[in-house]
Amino acid sequence: MSWLEWLSTTPVAVWMRESDSIWGYPTILFLHTLGLGILVGFTAAIDFRVLGFAEQLPLVPLARFFPLIWIGFWINAVSGALLLIMTPAKAANPTFFVKMACIALGVVNLWLLKRHLFRPVQDPASAIPFAARVLAISSLVLWTGAITAGRLMAYIGNVHKF
Repeated sequence: MSWLEWLSTTPVAVWMRESDSIWGYPTILFLHTLGLGILVGFTAAIDFRVLGFAEQLPLVPLARFFPLIWIGFWINAVSGALLLIMTPAKAANPTFFVKMACIALGVVNLWLLKRHLFRPVQDPASAIPFAARVLAISSLVLWTGAITAGRLMAYIGNVHKF
């Protein structure tokens, strides 16, 4: 925690947190929201298709969303790290750990879902595996959990040590 405390006192962190510039906190928060929209939006589109929504839409072309999903993830990871550097007390919030657990499990879930759905030997016309449907449901639950925990961090377990 002392490393985060030190980072929060660096000139860049102080500027991001305290500056009136639109390029500080507002831009970082915008990027975090944008990354979240890309990551969860495209993931949810795949999840809902796997669960039977828009069955007329072929599943195979949705594999093209994965590079965008990873771009959204990395935008979120970088902007989230910057937000944490600005206010390291968030790391002491129990809700933060719930959010991080949901994200970690969501990433593993996403990797497994891609593996189950888009195997090179799989026939595009074949039925969606049951495991993929379970992974789609768990994906929706995990990303909803991550978003909810992120929003609740401002209201639950909020500590102001630093």
